[in-house]
This record gives sequence, structure tokens and C-alpha cells, in this order.
Amino acid sequence: MTLKIDLNSDMGEGFGAWSIGDDVDRDIMPLISSANIAAGFHAGDPSTMIGTLRLASRHGVCVGVHPGFHDLVGFGRRHISASADELVNDALYQLGALRELAKLEGLKMHHFKLHGALFMHAARDKEFAEKLTSALAIVAPDLSIYCLANSAIDQAAKNAGLQRVHEFYADRDYDDEGNIVFVRKVKQLDPELVAKKVLRACQNNEVESVSGKIVTVKFDSICIHSDTPGAISLIKAVRSALDNACIEVAAP
Repeated sequence: MTLKIDLNSDMGEGFGAWSIGDDVDRDIMPLISSANIAAGFHAGDPSTMIGTLRLASRHGVCVGVHPGFHDLVGFGRRHISASADELVNDALYQLGALRELAKLEGLKMHHFKLHGALFMHAARDKEFAEKLTSALAIVAPDLSIYCLANSAIDQAAKNAGLQRVHEFYADRDYDDEGNIVFVRKVKQLDPELVAKKVLRACQNNEVESVSGKIVTVKFDSICIHSDTPGAISLIKAVRSALDNACIEVAAP
């Protein structure tokens, strides 16, 4: 049986005349199966969102919303102390913005994936995770939730009856408990080593932690962030390794 895996990346993370990372969305989009599109709070603006949706449509890539903290200056990587209700409202606001633009382009939304510090907050904070998934069960019950396995939002989404897609992070380190090591600035990575790491995870369900421990991982999707230095080289190496191993890249 052919192994299938999703390959996702964060897209549309510029703002107006400014671009983030290496500005390689046009090069990345043909290589992935799912795009997480910024919706204005940590990055993105209406015209950038429309352009990214059209690019995804052109390449048959599934689209999801990528809500973050209201933090353009910090690119959504700084924690903001706000109530769970306020953060849920912010996330739904961003979902609504992208969903309307997607509808204009004749596209159906596929998934929901939080960004940066808000993603990590939802992984830990039970109250926010439960309130967010309860709201999504009402306004977007058909969207899959991209998340860390066994996190607070993973459990909350399960309880709310939402589909979850567990992720593996090709361009992030793992600790001994199988959690990703969150950093604000990612160093340059070796594409060949990242590709080997991904293949090992796909074929053996394991990853080596920062201390050298072998940690078990189970996932449905591989994430490579488009703002990681040299992201296009990483994604090309990973896609080539998957193709050569006869692992089909397809959205869940």
C-alpha cells in the first residue's frame, strides 16, 4: 500500500509591500498539498490573501486559515496576555476574512491552523482550546484542525467532534517528550539532513531529540515554515525524498 502524507507550509505572510523570509511562495506552492494562509493579524492583507488563494488554486493546493496573535511587529511570535474569549473572537475574525475571500475565488476552506505563539498557547491552555474548538464546531465544523498530537487543542477538538490533523515539524527540533522546541529565530538548516529526518519519521515513526533520545512520533502532515531561512531548498529536498521513496504527497 502506498504511504500518503500531507506537506503543508505557511503562505501569504507578507504585508503590503513587505515580504517575509525569502519571498518564495510562488516556488513553494507547486511542491506542497496544503497552504496555511495568514489572515491579517500577524501577517497578510486582503490583496495578499487573494493573491495567495489564487496561487493555491492554480496548483490544486488545499487552503486553510492561519490565525495568529494581533502582532504585526512581532510576526505573531510574542505572547499576548488576553482572555480566552478575546482570543477566540480574534481567531474567528481572521477565519471569516479569509473564508469570504476564498468564497469569492470559488474555493472551499479545508483546514484551520493557528500560528506561532498562539499555536503554542492553544497547545497548553485548556480554557482557550476548549472555547475555540466549541466555537469552530458551530461556525466551521467541516474544517480540520492542524495541531500537535496529545496537546490541549487536540483533545478539545476531539471532544468537540472536529477532525484533527497531527503535524510533524521538519524544520524544528524536538525535546525528549516529543514536543517541538519553540524559537523566535530559526537558524539555517541542512536540506539533506532535514530530508533524512522526514523520511525517518515517515518510515519509522521516530525522531531524534535535541539530547539524542529517540522519540516516537505519529502524524498526518509534515510542516515546513516558509519563513525558515532557505525554506525552498528544504521543501525541494523533502519533496524529492518523499517522491523517491514512493510516498504520495496529498492533503488529508
